[in-house]
Amino acid sequence: MRARRLVAVASVAVGLVALAGCRTEPGVAAYVGDQRITEEAVNGILDELRAQTAAPTAAPDAPEAAQPTPPLPGRAQIVGTLVLGEVCERVSADKGYRPQGRAEPAQVARQLGLAPETEYVREVATLYTCLSGIPTGTPAAPTEQELADLIAAGRKAGVIPADVPDDAAAGQLDGDQLRLALATRRSLAEAVEGYDVTVNPRYRPLEFPVLSFAGDAPAVSVPLGEPGSDAVTDISTPEPLPTVEPTGAEATEPVAS
Repeated sequence: MRARRLVAVASVAVGLVALAGCRTEPGVAAYVGDQRITEEAVNGILDELRAQTAAPTAAPDAPEAAQPTPPLPGRAQIVGTLVLGEVCERVSADKGYRPQGRAEPAQVARQLGLAPETEYVREVATLYTCLSGIPTGTPAAPTEQELADLIAAGRKAGVIPADVPDDAAAGQLDGDQLRLALATRRSLAEAVEGYDVTVNPRYRPLEFPVLSFAGDAPAVSVPLGEPGSDAVTDISTPEPLPTVEPTGAEATEPVAS
């Protein structure tokens, strides 16, 4: 039942247009205050990634079979990263937060298996950098409900065996790593609530994982926008991305550990 540190998201510098109409405009994936993230922007990111994946550059001496196609982010994952990216940029500007480390596109690209020159990789690197400056708050013991939710997520992911009682699972899961992740979630949730986030019903419920079990099954996530929708959707749950450690002389404690 090992859980590991995880930070995911990409900041957004594309697809944001001044809001001129209502908050249910066609072609809008999400709103952050007076800005909108368009479906066109999401399409552009996906199209670029697909084009790069369709024509991979393999090492001259590497057999073709040894070059697996990397998984691409789903639409919901892209929308979630763009939403939280815009929130991170805004709260940092408003509060005067400064990055404590820097993630380079080449570093992110190696972990994701994607090309460093793509918009998605560049934005992920920007957001990792931005998140390094957001205070996480003081870690605190999880509530009974938070532990219950975590255990339920672990059982759903298949990382907590059915024969392990809840109290035993809780004892193994509760620790510094979980408490820091919960503090991170609270800090980011407060930021999201402060910037009037609205998400297209097709992407709800939209969440950003800050801690995952082994195997990348989300354990602790931040809700983005409205909690859910009854609308039929073909959008998959956002998949978490690998951790990128801050680098440089100013690097400090990562978002979750």
